[in-house]
Amino acid sequence: MKFPGSVLISLVLFVAETATALCLSGAYRAAGDRMWQWLTMLFALLPCALVQLSLVFIHRDVSRDRPLVLLLHLLQLGPLVRCVEVFYIYFHAGRVEEPYVSITKKRQMPKDGYSEEVEKEVGQAEGKLCTHRSAFSRASVIQAFLGSAPQLTLQLYICVLQQEITAARSIFMVLSLLSIVYGALRCNILAIKIKYDDYDVSVKPAAYLCIFMWRSFEIATRVTVLVLFSSVLQIWTLPVVLVNFFGFFFYPWILFWQSKSPFPENIEKALSRVGTTIVLCLLTFLYAGINMFCWSAVQVKLNDPDLINKSQNWYRLTVYYMLRFIENAFLLLMWYIYRTDIYLYVCAPLLVLQLLIAYCMAILFMLVFYQFCHPCKKLFSSSITEGLLSSFTFCFVCKSPKSSTLTDKADLKSSENADESQSSNKTIDSPNGNPHQSVSSNA
Repeated sequence: MKFPGSVLISLVLFVAETATALCLSGAYRAAGDRMWQWLTMLFALLPCALVQLSLVFIHRDVSRDRPLVLLLHLLQLGPLVRCVEVFYIYFHAGRVEEPYVSITKKRQMPKDGYSEEVEKEVGQAEGKLCTHRSAFSRASVIQAFLGSAPQLTLQLYICVLQQEITAARSIFMVLSLLSIVYGALRCNILAIKIKYDDYDVSVKPAAYLCIFMWRSFEIATRVTVLVLFSSVLQIWTLPVVLVNFFGFFFYPWILFWQSKSPFPENIEKALSRVGTTIVLCLLTFLYAGINMFCWSAVQVKLNDPDLINKSQNWYRLTVYYMLRFIENAFLLLMWYIYRTDIYLYVCAPLLVLQLLIAYCMAILFMLVFYQFCHPCKKLFSSSITEGLLSSFTFCFVCKSPKSSTLTDKADLKSSENADESQSSNKTIDSPNGNPHQSVSSNA
């Protein structure tokens, strides 16, 4: 059974960042900076509350008789309780023989054009651990992009205005950046697990390293650009943020309304239509928060039963990075033109060049990941090089027949994978007559 390291990392980042935020908020109060104090508290407590809601929702605690667990979630101690439960299950697994097991069928990565299907027994303990890992992965994404990303932007903005980087603030910014990068990494892994659920996916250390470098350069550059722009043109900061946020927030809904599909009803049986709408709004809210700072590997598709677009769309990836690079360059140009005296001792042209190069480095690591380190690159209908070339052709000239063929092949491949996934997840009966369903290992 795999050690639940991802749960422990998520908990450590969550506790460390929350504790540091409270300490820094107290320091702002002692210094008389009430506005910075309340903003720091807001960006610390809001994602904390959303993390509790997500853990309660995934584990369905409301419909279960667990009043103590719900009370601890109300006291914002849910992640601690869940982590204790995870390690209790892990260290007690195998001591008692389980009354039944589930059978999962996973296909191996193709070798020489052939793919074998392997059956695996999954016990109750391992199934519970899979649920906990999945819940903590989603909680890490929420914590990263609805808490750590705004927090990092705020603290860097305060450093620029006050022209001072204190030890507490620097530690807090490092923790926030690590939390964002880890959340983006978990988002990438979740996207791979969801898209290729019927395959036995194994992510190698080189892939983790590429994702870490890609996300570190991308997020650090994006936050720095936003802070520099907002420090000289405060009045235009809000329009830029709102256009970005609401553009990504309404994009999945616009595609859903254009498809004329029926309203999703199978998210959770216990939810009413109003509850389902709230959940979908929170999902698109998180989707918009992620895309504000970096490319979201998970593409929301409201008319899909899994709410995720499983096709590999190189065109959308290309358009996102092209527009984001242009936007970053434009914001840096505005900062360079309207920079104030606080940047008197900063070499502005060199700083602009460094930030643009850093963003290009992020794109380079992204290309290396998809070309060489992606665990499912053998399943791509076209390589990222071919996909980008066809996307550039579509953007600047016209959509060539090759590009349309590649897109059709990618969509056909994704639909075939989805059909095979549904057919492979069969239920069996245990020796004592209990039915057991297959468990997908979204680690």
